Amino acid sequence: MKDTLTIALSKGRIFKDTVPLLQTAGIVPLEDPETSRKLILDTNRPEVKLVIIRATDVPTYVQYGAADLGVAGKDVLMEHGGQDLYELLDLQIARCKLMVAGFAGKPLPEGGLKVATKFVNCARHYFAGQGRQVDVIKLYGSMELAPLVGLADCIVDVVDTGNTLKANGLAPLEHMADITSRLIVNKASMKLKHEPIRDLLAHLQSAVEQRNPQ
Repeated sequence: MKDTLTIALSKGRIFKDTVPLLQTAGIVPLEDPETSRKLILDTNRPEVKLVIIRATDVPTYVQYGAADLGVAGKDVLMEHGGQDLYELLDLQIARCKLMVAGFAGKPLPEGGLKVATKFVNCARHYFAGQGRQVDVIKLYGSMELAPLVGLADCIVDVVDTGNTLKANGLAPLEHMADITSRLIVNKASMKLKHEPIRDLLAHLQSAVEQRNPQ
């Protein structure tokens, strides 16, 4: 149906922080993804569905039109590249920082720098912008282990409290970007479903402004 809206979300912090915002638009999920095995959740509005997927997959689902809208961290969007997407609104939730981290007090080598990260594109772009040649090693988790075992000189990862870094003898070294979650929309959906998307956007924008007054 033309006016059916599908919104892609990931489990965890983003889902929990997004639900109160959706409620301002009268959208309430009928199940909790943490306890339900369903990957498509119904809401109290029959025309609105929530698709529960991995955070890194949200931009891809929206890009190809499998979801009309999605909520994704700016780090994920930077890594994805944002093809065929509009970034509509900074929801100002799930705040963290994208950082270069390594051993405190140990300078990074000038040449032949080895960087472990799942943010391969972000890392290459960042270091290229500084004219630094790096060898990027892609990992999918436990980034902090890479410097400890000599796999890499440093890591590029999102940092919230910094407690995990500290527990492993590492520290933030360079700030790359401030990260929050953004509302994104498929370009074709924006044209075909302009009215319901604009209505949802207006409610979310109002909710964000109320939660974060200037």
